[in-house]
Amino acid sequence: MNLTPPSGSKILVTTSGADAVITIPQGSGGPMRYFAGLFLLFWLSLWTFGFYAAASKLWSGGLESLAANGVLLLVIGAWTLGGAWAVFVLYKIFRPAVSESLRLKPDAVAYDSGVAFQWYFGQANQSEAWKSLFSKRFRVELDRRQLQSLRLRETASGNRLTIDANSTRLEVARSVGEIEREWLYQLLAGRYLKSPVPANAPIGKRI
Repeated sequence: MNLTPPSGSKILVTTSGADAVITIPQGSGGPMRYFAGLFLLFWLSLWTFGFYAAASKLWSGGLESLAANGVLLLVIGAWTLGGAWAVFVLYKIFRPAVSESLRLKPDAVAYDSGVAFQWYFGQANQSEAWKSLFSKRFRVELDRRQLQSLRLRETASGNRLTIDANSTRLEVARSVGEIEREWLYQLLAGRYLKSPVPANAPIGKRI
């Protein structure tokens, strides 16, 4: 069992008791992360002035028409929802990342997805961007039966390392490169799979 990550990899392998622990750092999100965060902070400063002006006019009774007051109330409600959404996204952008980890036990893997920053720009990735905003930390102990679903899948955008935990498909090691995912697949397959599928097998035999 090769516990040495590929040359130049940021993956860290340590031990905890008799178990090996593989720690995979999360991606930083790049400079666009901070650009998006600064833009939202600027927008929220403008939002505060706009909300204060609209609320002051409503509370002071500056509009005599009931219909006008109703419209202004709807605008304030929508403005409030927009501000709450911006605060939520800011939290997602600047919250501290937590590394992904796999603890290799004799008959199971304790998996922790960690907390990643994932923000996708561009129309083609809007569905991924939406899912990343609502992603949750996933911690589970995968027994040998579940580990038989381990697969290294080839896609148009590169390989994907997946494990099925009941009805949930976990995508492991998303933040590292293809060579590192192949190394991790070979390590887990050699240790836990009854009949490991070679990492260089044809696509049809991998999935």
